Amino acid sequence: MRSEELGGTLLPKRLALPIFASDPLSSVAYATQEILLVLTLGGLAYLHFTPWIAGAVVALMTVVVLSYRQVVHAYPSGGGSYEVASTNLGPSAGLVVAASLLVDYVMTVAVSVASGVDNIISAVPSLVDYRVLMALLFVALLTAINLRGVRESGQAFAAPTYLFIAGVLIMVGTGLFRYLVGDAPVAESAKYGIEPDPGDVDLAGLALVMLVLRAFSSGCTALTGVEAISNGVPAFRKPKSRNAATTMAAMGIIAITMFAGVTTLAIVAKVHIVEDACRLTGLTGDCDDYTQRTVIAQLAASVFGGENSVGFYYIQAATALVLILAANTAYNGFPLLASILAQHRYLPRQLHNRGDRLAFSNGILALAIVAGLLLWAYKANVTSLIHLYILGVFTSFTLSQTGMVRHWNRELRTETDPEVRRRHHLARVINATGAVVTCLVLVIVLATKFTQGAWLAVLAATVLWLMMRGIRRHYDNTSAELAVTDPRSDLVPPSRVLAIVLVSTVHKPTLRALAYARAFRPDRLEALTVAVDRDAAVALQRQWHDFGIQVPLKVLDSPYREITGSVLEYVRSIRRESPRDVVAVFIPEYVVGHWWENLLHNQSALWLKSRLLFTPGVMVTSVPWQLSSSARADHPAARAPGSVRRGEPTKKRDGEDVPLP
Repeated sequence: MRSEELGGTLLPKRLALPIFASDPLSSVAYATQEILLVLTLGGLAYLHFTPWIAGAVVALMTVVVLSYRQVVHAYPSGGGSYEVASTNLGPSAGLVVAASLLVDYVMTVAVSVASGVDNIISAVPSLVDYRVLMALLFVALLTAINLRGVRESGQAFAAPTYLFIAGVLIMVGTGLFRYLVGDAPVAESAKYGIEPDPGDVDLAGLALVMLVLRAFSSGCTALTGVEAISNGVPAFRKPKSRNAATTMAAMGIIAITMFAGVTTLAIVAKVHIVEDACRLTGLTGDCDDYTQRTVIAQLAASVFGGENSVGFYYIQAATALVLILAANTAYNGFPLLASILAQHRYLPRQLHNRGDRLAFSNGILALAIVAGLLLWAYKANVTSLIHLYILGVFTSFTLSQTGMVRHWNRELRTETDPEVRRRHHLARVINATGAVVTCLVLVIVLATKFTQGAWLAVLAATVLWLMMRGIRRHYDNTSAELAVTDPRSDLVPPSRVLAIVLVSTVHKPTLRALAYARAFRPDRLEALTVAVDRDAAVALQRQWHDFGIQVPLKVLDSPYREITGSVLEYVRSIRRESPRDVVAVFIPEYVVGHWWENLLHNQSALWLKSRLLFTPGVMVTSVPWQLSSSARADHPAARAPGSVRRGEPTKKRDGEDVPLP
C-alpha cells in the first residue's frame, strides 16, 4: 500500500471496538475466576466477599473509563498516557508510563493467548499436553494477520468479538432468568467442598484484609487494555476524538455489564474453583489427573444443559477465540506506542517505520518474539503469568490521571468563559478521583503481588526505562557530534588521496578493482598483498610482471600468517606519515546467489573491512564481482514484499500492481 493510502485504513467505530477494546471485553472470561481463585484459598467461607469485590472493580472501571474519555478529548494525537505524563509531569514520568505500558502489552498477549488455550483445553481436555505449542501457534497467527494492516485485522477480528459479546449476554440473561423462575443453574463444581490452603487457615484481622485486597487486585485484570483507545485516536475516522470517546463509552458499558453478569451468575451457580484440584473435597479419582474447567465453561455447561450442549461449545469456541484475539489490543497499542517513542528517539528508529501494508511491522514482530518467549518460559500457564500482569497498566493510569489534573489547572488559569470553566472543573474532579483511586489500587497490587512474581514486571519496566534513556542519550550525542558547525572547514578537501587495492591473486575481480580505483584519479595508486605463503607471493609477483600491470605491487611480509593486522599496520603507518592525506582502500568481493556460498567466500574481506572502518582518515570501498549463481537472485518474485514501494516497474494482474519480470 502506498503512503497516500493511509487515510483508507482509518477505522469506523464498529471496527475500532473489537480492535482496541477486545482485551477489556474479553477479560470477563477470567477476571471473575481470578477473584474466586484467591478467595477459595481460605475455603468456601470467604466467597461471600465476591459481590463486594466485584462491585469495587465495577466502580473502578467506571472511574477509569470516564477519566480516559477526558484524555481522548484533550490529547487526540495518539500518545495517550505517555503524552499526558510527558507534557504535564516531565519526560522521566512519561518514560515510566511508556515502560510500564510496553511491559503490560507484552503481558496482554501472553495472558490472553494462555487463557484462550485454557478454554480450548476445557472443551477438549486431551489437548492439555499441547498447551505451549498451541499458544505459540496462535501468537504466530496473530502476528501474520496484524502484518496485513490495521483495517484487515479489524475485519478479521470483528465477528468473533461480537459473537462473544452476544454469547455471554445470552448466557447471563438465560441463567439469571432461570434463577428468577426458581430453576437456578448449578455448576459442576458446586457439589465439591474446598479445604483451606494450609497457610490461610483461620484468617482474621490483617490476614483477612490482605486476602480480600489480593482478590481485588486479581479482579482488576478486567481493566487491562482500557487505555488502548486513547493511544489509537489517530486510527479513527473523523471526528477522531468524538468517535474514540464514543467507542470508549461503549466498551465500558459492555465490559461492566458482562463482568457483573458473569460474577453474579457464578455466585448463583455456586462455582467452586481452586488452584490445586487436590483441595477439592468429594472428588472421586486421582486429583492430580483432574482438570478443572474454567468458570466461564462451568457456567455455560450449567446454563445450556451440560458439556455436550450446543450452547456450551458455542461459548467455549467464542471465548477461546476472543481471548486469543484480545491480544490484538496489544498488537495495536505496542507498535503505535513504540513508534511514538522511536520518533522521540527513545527506541530504535526502525520501530517508527511502517511496513508494506502501512502497519508498524517491526513493532509487531518485536512484540510477538518477546511474548512468545514468555509463553514458552512460563509454559503458557495463566496463573503464573497473571502475577506479572496489571502492574504496568495501573502505573500508567495513576500518572496519566495526575498529569490530566495539571492539564486542567493550566487550562483554568487562562480560561475566562464560565461555561467552559465549569466543564474544566468537572473534568478535573473526574481525573483527580481517577488518580487517587488508581494510585490506591497500584499500592494494593504491589503489596499483594510483588513477592508472587510482580517484581519481575517491575524489574523489566525499570530496565526498559534505563535502556530508553540510554538510547535517547546516544541519539542526542550522535546528533551533536554530527552537527555542522563550520561548513567551510568541513568542506576542505584532503591534501592527497592515496589509493590501495587489496590483492590475493590476479583474476578478473582484481583487475576490475584496479580499473575502478584508477577511475578515481588518486594522487597515488598501489596494489597491496600479504605474503602469508612466500612461494605464493613470489608467483603473484611473477604473474603481475608477466601481465604488464602498470601499478606497483607492495608485498607485506607476515611471518605469523596474519593478514588483517599487517594491512592495518601498513595503512596506519601511511596515516602517521601524512595525517592530512586520505587513504582509500578498494576491496574486491564476490557476489553470490546462495546464503551458504557466503560461508565459502569474503570472510577475510569482511573482517578486514570491519577493522578498517574504525581507522580515522580511511575510506573503504567494496568492488563487487557477480558470480554466475547471483544471476537468479536478480529476478524477485511477482509478489516480492515492497516491490511497489521500491518503485519497480509493474503491471496490472487481477486488479493489483505486480512487478514485471
